[in-house]
Amino acid sequence: MMLSEALREARRRRVAIGHFNVSDLAALTAVTDAARALSVPVLIGTSEGERRFLGVHEIAVVVASLRDRLDQPIFLNADHTHSMEGALEAAQAGYDMVSFDASTMSLDANTKLTREVVQAVKSVDPRIVIEGELGNIGSGSEIHDKVPESSRILTETKDAKRFVESTGIDVLAPAVGNMHGLVRAMISGSERKHLDIGRIEEIASATSLPLTLHGGSGTDDDDFRRAIRAGITIVHINTEIRLAWRRGLEASLASDPEEVVPYKLYDRSLEEIRKVAVDRLRLFNGA
Repeated sequence: MMLSEALREARRRRVAIGHFNVSDLAALTAVTDAARALSVPVLIGTSEGERRFLGVHEIAVVVASLRDRLDQPIFLNADHTHSMEGALEAAQAGYDMVSFDASTMSLDANTKLTREVVQAVKSVDPRIVIEGELGNIGSGSEIHDKVPESSRILTETKDAKRFVESTGIDVLAPAVGNMHGLVRAMISGSERKHLDIGRIEEIASATSLPLTLHGGSGTDDDDFRRAIRAGITIVHINTEIRLAWRRGLEASLASDPEEVVPYKLYDRSLEEIRKVAVDRLRLFNGA
């Protein structure tokens, strides 16, 4: 199955494909185990920093090997790619998707650069799915004291329509009340992110494209369900995965402070990440 086919099937069924960023093989193993257990497609994301750490070609080979060996729809996305060079490097390495992010630029500059990236990447392999981003929702897995003002600025529907028509992207990532990272109160669950479902419906209708929700960590479960019904087809979870990794590692170190074997220390992290991934994938797939 190709990613474009998986996206069409998800839209038909009104479900979403879970997208989880990974920084090491432990997280990759935990996420793919979760997807296999539920028999659902999954997107593995690597940011520019994660690609520098893992190796662009190395992670592409590992994911391709897992997909073939497990006969499981596991796809790889070059998340938040900011340059033509980075987009082409991922495309040539065999990534299934490139998320190109020029969202901090003006609409005209974003449109021009994204269109150029679409043309260049499609010339490498027309099957690669290309996402464009419109709307600034911050970056990284920062823990905030309060909701950043940037997350209150939503993507305008008319701008989304123009952007899609002018760039030729396959997927659009708009700003619809989402944000990267978490507010401290979200870590305990006392506060949740809330989305503008009406804006999602408007943009989905105006563009007729699959939509991606970046910064999904900490979002209210019912908002997830309503957003997916309204047109969200990919949901990104990153900060929750990183928190699970850290909690698991801290618990392992506390329970066995003399242990020095890395894979033994990672057992708790694997389990914590797997729990998060299973919970989110169930939710995104209508369970």
